[in-house]
Amino acid sequence: MNLKHYIFIFIFLLAVLPAEAQCAMCRAVLESGEGQEAARGINNGIVYLMAIPYILMGILGFFVYRKFRK
Repeated sequence: MNLKHYIFIFIFLLAVLPAEAQCAMCRAVLESGEGQEAARGINNGIVYLMAIPYILMGILGFFVYRKFRK
């Protein structure tokens, strides 16, 4: 892979749409409240918790790829 591929992959990973990720129970409890700030915080927390394993596996995959490439 050359530099163009890496740049494309990097830009592709940064160009994501916001996701509303909540379970049904969390959504019901948060929608009944007055402030939507708590709902936004819960959504962000769920997205961060979901993203961390993918980031770690990507880093691990990169190092494995680099090791076998040599």
